[in-house]
Amino acid sequence: MLKGTIERNRNSNIWEDVVNYQTEIQDYISQIGLELIVKKEEGFAFVKQFEDSDGNTLGLITRRQIGFEISIVLVVLRQSLEEFDSNPTQYQVFEKFITDSEIKEEVELFLPEKFNRVRFMKELDGYIKRIVEFGYLSEVNKKENETKYQIQRIIKEKVTLDILQEFKTKLQGYVESI
Repeated sequence: MLKGTIERNRNSNIWEDVVNYQTEIQDYISQIGLELIVKKEEGFAFVKQFEDSDGNTLGLITRRQIGFEISIVLVVLRQSLEEFDSNPTQYQVFEKFITDSEIKEEVELFLPEKFNRVRFMKELDGYIKRIVEFGYLSEVNKKENETKYQIQRIIKEKVTLDILQEFKTKLQGYVESI
């Protein structure tokens, strides 16, 4: 768990242990400044560092620096999951799937007019690959020129609605300044 997220669907044996021994795990890791987050309904668990009043941590878990471009893709994925979850017609479906072409279409709507779109679109596959490595997307299948991904629900913990709104506000300010 110190290396990444535990998911019910991928790590079923470990998931059961985490759920069954949640209190014991929390007691153990809290001694080194960590907190266990278990989202049973969402199907994932991860470890988070305690922060002091200044936002500092012990640095036991690596924080990933992501660039503006990956942030845009993450915001698009988070927004897509939020719209999916708030759609009342999706009663029986829990997973949100998206193709790479759908990601590209959505991302283009977020890009400022004077942003280098051609370069960004060339490099978008690399950004998507990094997001898969981070665990926010999982490749489901690949056919010829189209790849289908599942948006992992952990993205809701890492890109909260507050962060989503803050990013949109900053992006709007950036667009207006150009």
